[in-house]
Amino acid sequence: MRLVIPELVNRETPVRGARLRRLLAVARHEPANLLGLALALLFVWLILAPVISVLLDAVVVQSGDSVRAQAMEGNLTPYYLLRTLSSRMSALLLWTPLINTLLVALNVVAGSLVIGVALAWLVNRTDMAGRKGFATALIVPFMLPSWTFALAWKTLFKNRAVGGQPGWLETLGIQTPDWLAYGYFPIVVILIIHYTPLVILIVGNALNRIDIQLEDCARVLGASRQTIAWRIVVPLVRPALLSAALLIFADGIGEFAIPYILGLPVHFDTLSTGLYRALSSRQTGVAAVIATVIMLMGTLTLLLDMRMLREARRFVTVGGKGGGMDRRRRLGRWRFAASGVALAYLLTGVAIPLLALFLSTVMKLPGRFSADNFTADFWIGHNLDTVALHTGILITPAFWLAVGNTLVIVGSAALVAGVLGLLVGYAATRGSVSGLNGFLRQITFLPYLVPGIAFAAAMLSLFAVAHGPLPALYGTPLLLVIALIAEKMPYASRSGIAAMTQLGREPEEAARVAGAGWLTRLRRIVIPIQAAPLATGILLPFISGIKGVSLFVILAIPATDVLTTYSLRLIDYNYEQAANAVVLMIALISWAGTVLIQRISGTGLAEGLEN
Repeated sequence: MRLVIPELVNRETPVRGARLRRLLAVARHEPANLLGLALALLFVWLILAPVISVLLDAVVVQSGDSVRAQAMEGNLTPYYLLRTLSSRMSALLLWTPLINTLLVALNVVAGSLVIGVALAWLVNRTDMAGRKGFATALIVPFMLPSWTFALAWKTLFKNRAVGGQPGWLETLGIQTPDWLAYGYFPIVVILIIHYTPLVILIVGNALNRIDIQLEDCARVLGASRQTIAWRIVVPLVRPALLSAALLIFADGIGEFAIPYILGLPVHFDTLSTGLYRALSSRQTGVAAVIATVIMLMGTLTLLLDMRMLREARRFVTVGGKGGGMDRRRRLGRWRFAASGVALAYLLTGVAIPLLALFLSTVMKLPGRFSADNFTADFWIGHNLDTVALHTGILITPAFWLAVGNTLVIVGSAALVAGVLGLLVGYAATRGSVSGLNGFLRQITFLPYLVPGIAFAAAMLSLFAVAHGPLPALYGTPLLLVIALIAEKMPYASRSGIAAMTQLGREPEEAARVAGAGWLTRLRRIVIPIQAAPLATGILLPFISGIKGVSLFVILAIPATDVLTTYSLRLIDYNYEQAANAVVLMIALISWAGTVLIQRISGTGLAEGLEN
């Protein structure tokens, strides 16, 4: 054996050297490989390093904790794990918020599925009146910031338990109990309203993809509608149901704004608000443990979802729509009753919240509908009788500073993310190193596996202090831009990859033969052809960033306020009319941006419905 081992090493070394030289030659021949390598290194720094940093914070002594941890700063310690998981404070720090989070998430999943499946079936499988109009309108609640509904709920049901102005019902003489005004019940109801459109979209698409010939054959053989539903439709839709459930659960466990607005007044903590409390009280190590728990829950849930989607692809129905029978059920005299169900959801999820918010911004006192109580002061008024807000928001410098910060920070991040997403798509589809291509796809998807509040904690962990030549970035707009670029890469990269997959190599090959260099081909051929996907890849992060809260509430300071954090500060000051006005502006921008995306991409929310 002693004679064989050196011989094997000598044989393998030239082979490895030749393989490395071959890879370098391929990289020089195809610039997409070098681009992919540069992007991979960039995303390791932007995405992977913050996640590793927050994981390390959970087991390394933080500044100021040397005495409590009985170890020098920077040394490994189990102190934060023990304090969070098994100390006398663990129930307050982790276990109670964890139970609350699970209860909220599971009930939101159940409620969203029940309502969403019913509405998806009505829109896609019946002849209900106004079906196509409802197909688009029912998705509107998902376009709006989730905390729009929380502020509307607070406007209607708030009581004097936390001081400030009363809600409308209390002004009208109707006493609202704490369980109705704050805490678990309103959080669950509002999140169900917000996530139901996601179920409608996912399940509706699944219903439309089912081959109608399967149902036609079953009808010809004498199967009843109930048998067809339970033996054919439900099994084929089950993957979509499970996918919707897992996506809602993963997103729900990281939801911050609604528990912040409706949970904190009655000390109803979830993991996200618990993480916010820990960071606010400078318990960095404890915050890292909570962030790790949130990341693990989100990652496991979404990995399970991806596994189930791969399994679902094994079951494909034969193509063809079939033309013998109509796939929609005739409701007869119940057509308008079905429309009433959809209309009731729209009233609850769109009309009433937005109307309540708007009316609250033009009322001096809540819930009083006399003519002398209406005013435009909270929009354009002067010399308001408030301590920190002397003018209406439209003429308040702080509001326009927040608007400017939002446009600069979110706009810059969205532009960079969109361009990077297209470059990722180019490198991943044109590169010849399969391992590098796969790594690019996975690392740019990683932020989607980490709930926003936990990802914000990860960015704070890495960039709040100086690291070598890199200065501390906390409190600067640059940190917000970097964090937002990283968080929105899943949207931008998937848009870029999808676009480049559909673009053949022929135009570039023709330009290469004509002598055009790589940058020329990219600038003169790829980008012009992919202008619409590039615009979508920019607008998606922009709209998502406009209404985002979790990232900014951790990383922003008053000098870098964006619209979302500015409105939350107004809520903290009990300036509810002004806060509601800001939220309406955010909702308007979100809706307009969503419509713009549809026009640019040439798709609509009702796409796929048959005539």
